Amino acid sequence: MKTVKLITAIMAMALSVNAANAGTGGSNILVVWYSWGGNTEAIGKFIRELTGADVFVIEPVEPYPTDYRECTEVAKSEINAGRPKEIKGNVPDIGRYDVVLVGTPNWWSTMAPPVLSFLNGHDLSGKTVAPFVTHGGGREARCFTDMQRAASGARVLKGLAVSGNRANGSKSEVERWLREIGLIG
Repeated sequence: MKTVKLITAIMAMALSVNAANAGTGGSNILVVWYSWGGNTEAIGKFIRELTGADVFVIEPVEPYPTDYRECTEVAKSEINAGRPKEIKGNVPDIGRYDVVLVGTPNWWSTMAPPVLSFLNGHDLSGKTVAPFVTHGGGREARCFTDMQRAASGARVLKGLAVSGNRANGSKSEVERWLREIGLIG
């Protein structure tokens, strides 16, 4: 019981820090991600470090199961049903950002449902969007095209796909991509 209370307290602190971080820095770049197992988060943190971007971490109201197989089945059901996944919070002033980097795991050849919910809940028209994906062998599949469709009216740059088992050691790959798309010199 103490472990559950501690985890709940840590999650509450993370949420308040997350909400406070988005929109309070001096950056016109925002990096957003949903990460179930930490791989997409690793890429997002490299992007933050290399660009100085503000951060918004997408968190579902109802977390996914911690068991991988069970998680994939829940996600598959949501994707097949086209059911949105309710997320906690939003970016308070998305209008102040010119560039939004959006990260997701590749789940069943598309983005994770919480990422789609984020994109549907924020007007990104007129902005530049750069997608990044972590995967277990399926590369980006339809993630980039599905993100482009969901970010209607945005200019979508070339995306980055990184194998999940390489995510923690991919800083140089992330840096090359950011240079290639013109976000760092």
